[in-house]
Amino acid sequence: MLTLKGDKIFLRALEPHDLEFLFSVENDEEFWEVSSTSAPFSKFILRQYLENSHKDIYEVKQLRLVICEHDGTPAGFIDLFDFDPKHRRAAVGIVIKNLNHRQKGFASEALKLLRKYSFIRLGLHQVYANVGIDNISSQNLFEKAGFIKTAHKKDWVLVNGTFKDELLYQLINKDVH
Repeated sequence: MLTLKGDKIFLRALEPHDLEFLFSVENDEEFWEVSSTSAPFSKFILRQYLENSHKDIYEVKQLRLVICEHDGTPAGFIDLFDFDPKHRRAAVGIVIKNLNHRQKGFASEALKLLRKYSFIRLGLHQVYANVGIDNISSQNLFEKAGFIKTAHKKDWVLVNGTFKDELLYQLINKDVH
């Protein structure tokens, strides 16, 4: 598991005991804009999701990992989704739940570990992220990680009755052809 272990955090698979943490993140309206969620999730639905989280990324086209401090405390989630094995790419999503876990480098390190995993273990050619125009902290996160802003999508997402622009960030693995 060296690919998924960093200096401050490690990434691990979802476990049944993550239900309460998953419930708190998925039902936090602060994150709904970035996750395209518009309604709360029940514990029943999330329990089913956890029961199926062991399935292979090639089957379900996504992978969610828990970002944990070294003592095991969950700080957030990092996802690969819209996995496309033919074109060897996937989208990246990341959320740090609590304010006391933010601005500590957890997201940066999680992104670095996921990038390494994606390029080395999955052989991806690229990972990308869609970031809201007003999400400056995420823009800074992806730019610091070496992602390049390659598109500005006008009026791309509808948020609370208002269309907002979205930016596309890409990171190409130059070592994979």
